[in-house]
Amino acid sequence: MLYLDIENTSYKAVNYAALIETSLHSLPYSLRVMAENAARHSDNGIAANDVAARNGATVPFRPARLLLQDMLGLALLVDMMAMRSKLEEHGRDPSLIDMSLPVDLVIDHSMTVNYWAEKFALTKNIDREFEVNLERFAFIKACEARFPNLRVVPPGGGIMHQINLEFFGKTVTISNEDKSLLIPDTNLGTDSHTTMINGLGVLGWGIGGLEAEAIMLGEASSVNVPKVVGLEMIGVPSNDITTTDIAFVVTEKLRAHGVVDKFVEMFGSGYSKLGVADRATIANMSPEYGSTCVFCPIDANVLRYLAETGRDSEHIKLVEAYAKQQNMFVDMTANKVEYDEVVTIDLSSIGRSVSGPVRPEQRVDLNLVSNKLALAEEKKTARRVAVNGVGGDIGDGDVIIASVTSCTNTANPRNMVIAGLLAKNAVINGLNVKPFVKTSLLPGSRVTAHYLKQSGLQKYLDELGFNVAAFSCGTCGGMSGALQSDYEQTIKDHDIKGVAVLSGNRNFSGRIHPLASRNILASPPLVIAYALMGTILKDITTEPLGLKLDGSPVMLTDIWPKADEVDSIINEYVLADDFIANYKAIGQVNQHWNELTVKEERYQWSPSNYVTFPPFVKDISIENPKIRSFKALRPLVMLGDSITTDHISPSGMITPDSEAGKFLLEQNIEPRDFNTFGTRRGCSEVVIRSTFANYRLKNEMTPDKEGSWTKTYPDGIEVSIFEAISYYQQRGQMLVIIAGKEYGCGSSRDTAAKAPWLAGVKAVVAESFERIHRSNLINMGIAPLCFLAGVTRHSLKLNGSETYDVELSDDLKKAEMVIHYQDGLSKTVALDLRLYNDAERETFDHGGLLPRSFRTIMKEVNND
Repeated sequence: MLYLDIENTSYKAVNYAALIETSLHSLPYSLRVMAENAARHSDNGIAANDVAARNGATVPFRPARLLLQDMLGLALLVDMMAMRSKLEEHGRDPSLIDMSLPVDLVIDHSMTVNYWAEKFALTKNIDREFEVNLERFAFIKACEARFPNLRVVPPGGGIMHQINLEFFGKTVTISNEDKSLLIPDTNLGTDSHTTMINGLGVLGWGIGGLEAEAIMLGEASSVNVPKVVGLEMIGVPSNDITTTDIAFVVTEKLRAHGVVDKFVEMFGSGYSKLGVADRATIANMSPEYGSTCVFCPIDANVLRYLAETGRDSEHIKLVEAYAKQQNMFVDMTANKVEYDEVVTIDLSSIGRSVSGPVRPEQRVDLNLVSNKLALAEEKKTARRVAVNGVGGDIGDGDVIIASVTSCTNTANPRNMVIAGLLAKNAVINGLNVKPFVKTSLLPGSRVTAHYLKQSGLQKYLDELGFNVAAFSCGTCGGMSGALQSDYEQTIKDHDIKGVAVLSGNRNFSGRIHPLASRNILASPPLVIAYALMGTILKDITTEPLGLKLDGSPVMLTDIWPKADEVDSIINEYVLADDFIANYKAIGQVNQHWNELTVKEERYQWSPSNYVTFPPFVKDISIENPKIRSFKALRPLVMLGDSITTDHISPSGMITPDSEAGKFLLEQNIEPRDFNTFGTRRGCSEVVIRSTFANYRLKNEMTPDKEGSWTKTYPDGIEVSIFEAISYYQQRGQMLVIIAGKEYGCGSSRDTAAKAPWLAGVKAVVAESFERIHRSNLINMGIAPLCFLAGVTRHSLKLNGSETYDVELSDDLKKAEMVIHYQDGLSKTVALDLRLYNDAERETFDHGGLLPRSFRTIMKEVNND
């Protein structure tokens, strides 16, 4: 143990360095944090040495705290409350199901942009959000009253990752168990973009909701010591770009390099040129290039940011002293850190760009957008269609949504001030947004809105229709809301290929809006610029955004603000006192929430289409059935590469013609009250109907159709996927999913495992899995199986008409599959059962996390 005296207070720290046999100075900073964590939670130092040895061993990792958002968080809380009821049903104390560490839940995924481009858009959206989600919010507040370690930020407080960066994150904190023990702040969260907190020198990443439940119940997260890729930053970025442009280059390069299941760690001469807000923008997009996290070691910029956001000066001194004592503060004079691989990025070579049309790593230089993202036929025909009721027209390639949104960018003052100044210059030059563009501004923090207002920039944003519509994820999370009705109907009637432009982090097909054929990620100022131009068919770098009143052209370069203007606004209006004032009142920002009362007694489950007792808890048996064989599985779908969790279980709007919409209509719920798939994740009837309910899904079993379609066998009848699920369930038929590479990429969405479980899926056979989704499958008792190298669904000539027998070895380390073709032939193939350690094998053996946890608690109680 080490002892530190900081500001006349004595503290302790774990002397992890004394337990490590290898050179500490060659160890990446992220692994130093892991080694300290392992040393603190093990008696013999073996785990800390495993981290330092970098041998791929499995080590326990216990975060200092958990971070939840309301979509996954509500589903998690439903499970926790159901487990309490299950224990009570068996005569046990329900409080045995509790949260063993601090948990923050931010309600930021519930707001749909129903009102925009008007003075009272924010108030109306908040009122509507509470009206539609009252039942959900009451449940969350009831949980807050029952779980002492749960803290809830009400609707309208901001986006979880921005609040985490500006308020929750401590960099160094005090142990929950020993108030004199200093430890690194570490953070796992149920949103894949939890990685943003690494910008503050806090090691953290996204996990599935089910894994979060296990950690809440006192278990450690089992982590294989990862390879660490050094991200060397050199050069100085140009004043003409934003951090978004840097993030796109990083995403493109690291996705191409291959960083799945690896840590990335920033270093180099250019590292100090990036402030914490810049680092956080880059770290936020870690899931988009596949890494577990992008760690940004503690340095002077971290201390500066803590001060700028109103953290206490004594705490900042504590952070500095601890980090230096523990060799966690960047030391440019020390021996060079040894990374497993290195990727170098020259910041000075980066220009403006966007990303699209359907993947975040599809970076396109700004001057090439009109050539690469506009279809040749669109440019050739330049089709325009009259819009009834408004007297205008709309055409292919037009921007139908322009949204300044997402914590990725709105947590970065420089990005936002550039956007505000660009709006000011546009208004001064007489420009306006095209009438068919749905505009919105959704800051991730109320502080952002405050400095935009105080600096006078918000009034220019308002004039262009970028009024503050919400403090939530909104458009970025797929809750963009309906378009203006006349334009929306015209787009539908004429199959207009519209475009959404947003300052978010994901642009998967069908995610932002069902009518957007392409989704383009861009920096906040470029979102506004495209709203002014109104189309991607023109080159925004060489063609006018519009005309002045005298008819002279206005170019992008004419309204792009100068660096000294940006600096001046930031220095004068982005103030520590405003952060302090905002977060002092963060729990009281929503009057509707403040007035919401909950009863303290035992929670009563009642009929609901938001919160229902989940079947995967109801069906838990006392005894472990230990299943090792699945016979005659039928494929539900057969899919290609990069199937996202948005494909598997979408979170966006529910339409009346969808299976979930039909169900809600049967419950006498009006379409305006459908809300979204994400907000109804606590209702199993909606979750099962969300299974592959994406309008852009491409199922190889129905190659001529796009959307939620498949075939049932042995007859080969084409039906909706939910109809197929119902058909097979009536016959007691177990199911399998066949897929290509990167199955389950995207959001850390546990319903992407729960929905298939409800459908009767027992295994997924793919070429590879995304990290979090693989974990979610295991935690639901669904076998994650991989084809061996060189074997694919194509090489096996699979078409979905087959049946499959899957056999798992007793020790759950091997698997094989017998394929029974429709012509009577059979073939046996070996598979890789992707269970990486004993903890995962034990969880799968029990049929998932919840059965294992329940049986463990029952056993402990029975033994007392």
